[in-house]
Amino acid sequence: MKALVTNGQRDAAVRDWPTPIPLPDEVVVRPLLVGMCGTDVELIDGSVDPAYAHYPLVLGHEWVGQLVSDVNEIGVAGCRVVVEGIVPCGKCAACQRGATNLCSTYDEIGFTRPGAMAELVAAPRSLVHPIDDAVALDDAVLVEPMAVVWRALTRLPLRNGLSVAVIGDGTIALLAAYLVSALSPADVTIVGQREAQRALARRTGAANFTLDTPTARFDLVIEAAGTVASVRTALDRCARGGTVILLGLPPHGSRVEIAPDDLVNNDIIVQASFSYTRDAFADVVHHLNTRQWQPSFLLTHHYPLASADAAVAALRTGDLGSPRGKVVVDLSV
Repeated sequence: MKALVTNGQRDAAVRDWPTPIPLPDEVVVRPLLVGMCGTDVELIDGSVDPAYAHYPLVLGHEWVGQLVSDVNEIGVAGCRVVVEGIVPCGKCAACQRGATNLCSTYDEIGFTRPGAMAELVAAPRSLVHPIDDAVALDDAVLVEPMAVVWRALTRLPLRNGLSVAVIGDGTIALLAAYLVSALSPADVTIVGQREAQRALARRTGAANFTLDTPTARFDLVIEAAGTVASVRTALDRCARGGTVILLGLPPHGSRVEIAPDDLVNNDIIVQASFSYTRDAFADVVHHLNTRQWQPSFLLTHHYPLASADAAVAALRTGDLGSPRGKVVVDLSV
């Protein structure tokens, strides 16, 4: 079969790849729509920690597909599904307490095992979730990044009526602004980096979009730009008694100077969040199937598999004068 494969040496090309032979606990899924993100670029460039990537690698960890054959507990052939990427062992202490994102054995589709940027992919049946027929593919393909955001928003209880700032204007930042509405905030401000993102930001429901660092302080600040400067801004703009959520990932080894006494005196919670748990993923699927969330407006770039190189180029630079949300590769055509 054909698949988008990288060796982690700044290369990514559609190549021949062995058709998957499922294990007894696996099912075969035909990917239909696959999202790409900055992590895919890092995998292509080989800048991801070797412990988290096995090469050669079929890319694709954000996706929606359809079952190739009937699976009793999931659905019939052709049924549309989404699949958790993290493959937990289910036995370690972290898994036993529900923290599947911290499984002692790291294993993830699109990182340590073949991803979904292929004609077929094998996946553990326990990770497969049916998607209602009425849910648009453009909504379903965003389940994985939504799960990342939702886990961060629900890791600790957050009260309603918060003033919220989201630092960044990429897909994760825009999803954070969109999903935080479930907490009934008083208002949401997106602190962006490009004027071209203003229209997308408006569609998240955020009341404000600015390219300037606000002078106000906020009850909840979500850092989703992944830079040292944005982390500093998040800490600085947090109000007394507030919370900072770190979703972005600055370059490995980066350091941010903080004044611990300010954190203590201002009673600030600083919360980081890695990936998603099975519960968070299932919550997102529920909200999607009940039509509570419809984030497809964030999809701005569609490419066929044969033009995957153009998708990668759009991720690297793109037209900086135009909005850029989620970049997706369509394998259904």
